[in-house]
Amino acid sequence: MDFINSNVEDRQRIISHKKCDVSKITMNGILIRIFCLISCIKLLLIPTYHSTDFEVHRNWLAITHSLPVNEWYKTEISQWTLDYPPFFAWFEYFLSLFAVFFDVEMLKLENLNYASFNTKVFQRSTVIITDIVFLYGVKKVGDTCINSTQNFIIFIILSLTNIGLWIIDHIHFQYNGFLLGILLISIAGTYDILKKKNILEGAAWFSILLNLKHIYVYVAPAYVVWLLKWCLKRQYFIRRFLQLAIIVLTTLLISFWPFKSQLPQVFSRLFPFKRGLLHAYWAANFWALYAGFDKLLVVLWKNLGWHVEENSARLTGGLVQEQSFLLLPTPSPIATFSITILFMMPSLLKLAFKDELTGGISFIRCLVICGLSSFMFSYHVHEKAILTSIIALSVLSVINKNDARVFIILCLTGITALFPLLYPKDLLLLKILLFTFYAVCTIALLIQRFKKNILLIYEWIYIANLPLLIIYESILHQLLFGEKLPFLPLAITSLYCSIGVTYSFCLYYFMYHFGYNK
Repeated sequence: MDFINSNVEDRQRIISHKKCDVSKITMNGILIRIFCLISCIKLLLIPTYHSTDFEVHRNWLAITHSLPVNEWYKTEISQWTLDYPPFFAWFEYFLSLFAVFFDVEMLKLENLNYASFNTKVFQRSTVIITDIVFLYGVKKVGDTCINSTQNFIIFIILSLTNIGLWIIDHIHFQYNGFLLGILLISIAGTYDILKKKNILEGAAWFSILLNLKHIYVYVAPAYVVWLLKWCLKRQYFIRRFLQLAIIVLTTLLISFWPFKSQLPQVFSRLFPFKRGLLHAYWAANFWALYAGFDKLLVVLWKNLGWHVEENSARLTGGLVQEQSFLLLPTPSPIATFSITILFMMPSLLKLAFKDELTGGISFIRCLVICGLSSFMFSYHVHEKAILTSIIALSVLSVINKNDARVFIILCLTGITALFPLLYPKDLLLLKILLFTFYAVCTIALLIQRFKKNILLIYEWIYIANLPLLIIYESILHQLLFGEKLPFLPLAITSLYCSIGVTYSFCLYYFMYHFGYNK
């Protein structure tokens, strides 16, 4: 009888494994089909407008291909000097090996602003191809963090069709998909602190990511606390800590050793504080609201007949340089750093000493809060930095209704704040189509997932005004004012989106610290 029961259990186990394997094969097939379809759409974007970042990366191809390693961070032939960490410089060098077969002229340092058809095809194609890393990151996170096939499919759609990534990478031009893919791989590895091998792999991937683009140091505190928490599990602290230390130090050594004789020069490129607090177009964060309030005070001050001394470095001049506010105090880099850490600290302490039950979910939530804290309060934040928090939060949006609520507001607001980067007027229809597609897709999928309305009435009203903001910034302002007040539509977009991002940050902060049921 025991023998018969044993055989039945074995058969059930085999059937269960087969179903699991079939499910994985099906999910992989869906993932690849969606990725291929989206890649075909991205190919259609090759002829579209590109920003100066296109020339930046072309110049980096030329620098790494034409100059010896010890001159990569010294050359100033172009104003677009290499200012990413060494691993990204080697990434550009690797791409330059293939660029030779498309157009060797793009690899000449003196060919500034060179953009032949072959150059465009090559550079655009490298972004599309390296998105395979993002695809793999989505798969790893789905396998690790999401335990439902339906939820996994929704996550695939939300992440792979993210219009923010399309705008920045495939129109404006950058490699954020490649980098965010590595972030997702590292999240998948560190998600479960009970699996030693995965934790070490996740830590290694994050170390590599920091040496590809140092902006991800914004979320490093969440990793530090989470990994230290792993080290303290049971009685293996010293051994685990040494393993992590070896991974981090080895990665740093490999990255910076070829540049050991010029480290001050390298770090001066990586952390250029001379750029000022605000970017040329204000990122939708606290400092945009701060700058807007300063402008309002100046107007009131002048209407009262009081003198205001104008400074040469104006916040609305569209220039990247050190600026100062007219009436409010101008924050220093140290002040912004202190404020950022201050807002991160409660979440880091909660992750360290509480949240044992939610485990990896709390780690991702803390990571999102660290990313948002940095975006809100850091020095010279670029509007593209919001993508880090958006992509990380998309993982949780299919798991919890409250995460989904914040994701919708943050994602659609963050994407709207990116549209002014696509300033040519003939892109208005494309912007409206992209926003409408992603907004409807996101809201419909998440409402279907949780079988209920997710947003409150005033949140719906706020979201509904975002397309109007895009239309005003792109075309209505010029019809109403002509060439007057050129910075006004950018300021309005930035300030309106700052309200949404700030609201999302405060709401998520409250949820994380005081419970998701309140």
